[in-house]
Amino acid sequence: MEKRDARGRAGSSRRAFLSASAVTAVSVPAVSVPLLADQAAADTGHAAPPGPGRPITPQRPGRELRDLLREVDRNRIRSTVQRLVGFGTRHTLSSQTDPARGIGAATEWVYARMSESAAASGGRMTVRKQSFVQPVSPRIPAPTTITNVIATLRGDASPERMYVISGHLDSRVTDVMNATADAPGADDDASGVAVVMELARVFATRRTRGTVVFAVVSAEEQGLYGSAHMAAELKAAGADVQAMFSNDIVGASRAWDGTRPDPHTVRLFVEGVPTTETPAEASIRQSIGGENDGPSRQLARFVQNVAENDQTGMNVRVVWRRDRYLRGSDHISFLRQGYPAARFTEPRENYDHEHQDVRVENGVQFGDLVQFVDFDYMARVARVNGATLWSLAQGPGTPKNVQIVSALLTNSTTLTWDRGTDAGLAGYEVVWRETTAADWTHRIDVGDVTTATIDLAKDNVQFGLRAVDRQGLRSPVAFPRLAS
Repeated sequence: MEKRDARGRAGSSRRAFLSASAVTAVSVPAVSVPLLADQAAADTGHAAPPGPGRPITPQRPGRELRDLLREVDRNRIRSTVQRLVGFGTRHTLSSQTDPARGIGAATEWVYARMSESAAASGGRMTVRKQSFVQPVSPRIPAPTTITNVIATLRGDASPERMYVISGHLDSRVTDVMNATADAPGADDDASGVAVVMELARVFATRRTRGTVVFAVVSAEEQGLYGSAHMAAELKAAGADVQAMFSNDIVGASRAWDGTRPDPHTVRLFVEGVPTTETPAEASIRQSIGGENDGPSRQLARFVQNVAENDQTGMNVRVVWRRDRYLRGSDHISFLRQGYPAARFTEPRENYDHEHQDVRVENGVQFGDLVQFVDFDYMARVARVNGATLWSLAQGPGTPKNVQIVSALLTNSTTLTWDRGTDAGLAGYEVVWRETTAADWTHRIDVGDVTTATIDLAKDNVQFGLRAVDRQGLRSPVAFPRLAS
């Protein structure tokens, strides 16, 4: 295979792909000629480590995605938050029969609005109430019915691939067991619910290849019970959930504490070592690395690649933690089932406005009130979620059974994987980076094959694999396991 030097001249080929199957591969929408490091540096304006491939570049939003993002309506988001606050309290233990106040009335309203969105889908979106009885537990004093509202937009081409977005309906005050006091929950988490409901409305009129699930879950404040039940049900059904995002406290662009507002940043919390890692897997990781390469970390890299652009107007600040100190959200329920998951939240929180009784004390207003949320900011957060979900659902699925061959000691690296069944799949790209780099830096087009050998030592760098479709959309990266 031809290789070019730093000045673009044809030169003698150093081996980039050694597998015979790569020679006859179907080309994907990417230039496949490996570059020297200084050519890669010229393309990006930054120094790049030596080795084969072209620099990783962001995936720009296409026309369909731009149209979708323009439909996100901050006024609808505002109306949703105001209506949810209007139920007085949405505490898990509040009334389920009062038609105007409490968790029951709020659930019925969400179900009705989601059903209205589904009516525009031509039957592709269905809405259901997922109810179960939670037994007595530390924050549940008596058996209690908990209800999630779940809208599912079935994919046309690869419906088995599933992508989930959630917000939690319930709210609370200082005493987590106080089910009668006003608990407006404007930011925590009417903001997340509003994002989910607005995206359900916008997506309902569109066709997607993969399946997208818009979930409004309950009992988060009492112990993640609603999301735990939902995730367990999906796992029991063998659902292929390839990504899940919790939107929890995504309504404020400023902390109201004298610090500078940050209206164009949203945090994304992602774990490194998987929650479900087994002792055997831990032993392998300790010997070869990969602490920064769990499925959720790959998801975060994907979000930055597809959702940081002029259509969202946002910076995604990835935080390498499962969640904040002493706190947790519904993505943890999915992590516990082995699904890749992450949590969106605002850039800087004010704890006077979270989990507080509504009151004025020494001239300071406490409570989670509408006056402290920013609806323009929430619309931008919705666009980040929308860009991510659209790119996931429309692109190819994450590669499966990716393995790195280690039986022989060589200075090249061989990867193998299973070919995906997605319609429109064009091929694959091997990606790599220095072990100390935060994100992937190079991509190598290897075509529509299931094995590739790269002239680069696996001892020195990290490798991954992503799928590419005929429109040039990429999947999240899959990190390889050791071949058995």
